[in-house]
Amino acid sequence: MTLVAITFFVLLIVGMPIGYVLGIAGVVGMWTIDPGGRFFAMAPERFFAGLDLFTFLAMPFFIFAGEVMNRSGITDRLIGLADALVGYLRGGMAHSNMVASVLFAGLTGAATADAAAFGNTLVPAMVKKGYTRPFACAVTAAGSIIGPTIPPSNLMVIYGSLMGVSIAGMFAAGILPGLLICLICMAVIAAFGKRWNLPKEGERPSLRRIFFAFKDGFAALMMPVIILGGILFGVATPTEAASIAVAYALFMGTVVYRKLTWTDLFAMLVRTSRITGIVFLIIASASILGWWMTFNQIPQAIAAAFLSVSDNPALIIAMILAMLLAIGMFMDINAMLIILAPVLAPLTLTIGMDPVHAGIMIVLALNISLMTPPVGACLFVLASVTGEKIENIARELWPFLIAEVAILFLVAYWPGLTLFVPRLLGLAE
Repeated sequence: MTLVAITFFVLLIVGMPIGYVLGIAGVVGMWTIDPGGRFFAMAPERFFAGLDLFTFLAMPFFIFAGEVMNRSGITDRLIGLADALVGYLRGGMAHSNMVASVLFAGLTGAATADAAAFGNTLVPAMVKKGYTRPFACAVTAAGSIIGPTIPPSNLMVIYGSLMGVSIAGMFAAGILPGLLICLICMAVIAAFGKRWNLPKEGERPSLRRIFFAFKDGFAALMMPVIILGGILFGVATPTEAASIAVAYALFMGTVVYRKLTWTDLFAMLVRTSRITGIVFLIIASASILGWWMTFNQIPQAIAAAFLSVSDNPALIIAMILAMLLAIGMFMDINAMLIILAPVLAPLTLTIGMDPVHAGIMIVLALNISLMTPPVGACLFVLASVTGEKIENIARELWPFLIAEVAILFLVAYWPGLTLFVPRLLGLAE
């Protein structure tokens, strides 16, 4: 066990991609079980078995649909609608950024896609209006995690597939927490608007402007309706709904908006393949390490260690959240989810948590890790897109980070909030 831990952290420190780190550590673990090498033959089998889930097909479809909608100019239309609704407030473009993140969340299900899209569009626009670039990036990073919280969400697909939890139930459970994140971030902007000397855009927009902005963005708003409606009402599986979303996005981009070319299509397919390949490599490699952990009963040992400290559910939840937030500062969230979900999910069942509630708590904690330095993926995306230093973004991010952690604890300790929509739709008990 010590050798596996040393291998894992040494390879991680030297900068090896996390997919390779997980696979090599898993193979080393198999060697420690039987140095004769009989278990090595299981590594390829576990590698492919880790991907042998039909629901995983939804991920590349969701990623590709998001790419198509982004290339089609849908982002600009959603930003226009958000600006018409809240742009007149002090710090109006910051508020618009948050509302646009909610609207954009129903298209991609990926925080990095949100960060990249708004880093290219909203951040430069905010800088022109008088916002500092670090603040504009911080607002974008804070809003980006709304994407994988409000469905569709790739993390929820992975968690539901691995742990046998209803993906439709998790999608429904993510709606209210995602909206709360938006509201609390807007509250932070409003509370500190004068102290930060944020610009005030102008007068309240007319109903006419709001109507035309809504009309312009209506086609984009229909995509989340198609995805969620199909899944939540049992018309389509997540994979089928994702493929329908791709067809709808292609139709809008080529026939309605006429913004897509064959060159764009090829570039989007290549990018989707790269993103999917990276995620699937992590999942497959982690399944080898996960098998080794299961063989050595490490999940049971960790659960016993937690319960030995206390059998108080509230304290155990706090320890789970602290561990997720701490590890998330240094590790890829996809790898964390695949490694830790089989460990933490049984523990949450032991203390009486609903599986859907526990899944949303874990996914939301991992989403917040996307914006925590030093390894927050959204920070790296924004730094590369805007040219701003990560440390400058992180300095402006702390008020939003504290607010979102508060929402995380609210979600963790108030099951009724998370399960309200799933129960309403008959997807949870």
